[in-house]
Amino acid sequence: MIEAYQTWRKRRRAIREARLLLREGRRGLRKYSHRLTDKATVAVREAIDSLSKITIDRTWDELPGALNALDRALDDYLPFARKSTLREYTESIAVAVLIALFLRAFVVEAFKIPSGSMIPTLQVGDHIFVNKFIYGIRMPWSLDLKFGMSYRKPRRGEVIVFIYPKETDKDFIKRIVAVEGDTVEVRDNVLVVNNKPVARKHLDGCGYYDYDEPSLRWEERRGECWSETLDDGTTYTTVFDKNGPTRSSPPQHVPPNSVFVMGDNRDNSHDSRFWGFVPFGYIKGKAMVIWWSSGEPEGWIRLARMFKLVR
Repeated sequence: MIEAYQTWRKRRRAIREARLLLREGRRGLRKYSHRLTDKATVAVREAIDSLSKITIDRTWDELPGALNALDRALDDYLPFARKSTLREYTESIAVAVLIALFLRAFVVEAFKIPSGSMIPTLQVGDHIFVNKFIYGIRMPWSLDLKFGMSYRKPRRGEVIVFIYPKETDKDFIKRIVAVEGDTVEVRDNVLVVNNKPVARKHLDGCGYYDYDEPSLRWEERRGECWSETLDDGTTYTTVFDKNGPTRSSPPQHVPPNSVFVMGDNRDNSHDSRFWGFVPFGYIKGKAMVIWWSSGEPEGWIRLARMFKLVR
C-alpha cells in the first residue's frame, strides 16, 4: 500500500514537471525560433512532441526519459530562454504581492477594531474583513474619486469603515442610521428618523469589557442595552452608560451622497452627532465578518466571536 502511494506521488510530480517543461519549450520556440537553426528547431520540437505524446498516451515508463530529453534540448538550444530558480521564485513572489495589493485596494481589506465605540456589535480586539467593492471601486490614495459603476448605495443599519472627515489620515467604523434625504435627530436617547422613533426594546443584563488606554487595562463595565429595529427589519443592540446623561440632538437633514453614522456604544462614540455627515466618497466599505478576536473576557482568543458576521 505504501509502495503504491509512493509510486503515485512520483508519477504526479513527473506529470507536473512535464507540463512545466512543455510550456517552457513551446514558449521558447514561439518567442525565439528566429534565433535557432533549423536543426535546433527540429530537435526541440521533436522532444516536445515526444513528451506530449507520452503524457497523452499515459505510457508512464517512458516519461522519465522523455523529460530528460526535453530538458537537455532546452539546455542545448534555448539556454538563454530558460529561467533561473531565483527568477522563478522572484516572479512568483511578485505576482502574489501584486494580487494581494489589488485585493486590498479594490476588493477586501482587513481592519482591527481599536476602540469600544461599536460595543457590543464589535469588541476591542476584533479583526474584521471589509467589502470594498459593494459601494463602488474607490481609487487608492484619493478621498472621493471612484470609477466604474457602483453596485449599490449604502443602506440604513449597515456597519461601514470610512475616512474620518475631520482627519483624513484616520479610519472610523460606525453604523449608518440615516441616508441621503432623511431627517435624523435624537430625543432623550431615542433615535428618530423622518420624525418616527426607531422601535426599541430594553434588554436585561448588559455588561461588557472595554480597554482603557490611559491605564492600559481591561475594565468590566455595566450599561443599559436596547435592541433597535429599523423599518427594513434590521435589528442590532445599542448600549448606554448605566448612570449616563439623557442626550438629545436637533434635527438634521442628510444631504445628497452622504450618510449619518452613530456608534452602537452611544455614550462613548465620537460620531455624526458631533462632527457631521460622511460623504459617499469617504466610505471604504462594508464590514463583513470577524475573522479573529482577542481580548477579555476569555483572555487571549474569543472563540465565540470567530467568523461571526457583522450585522
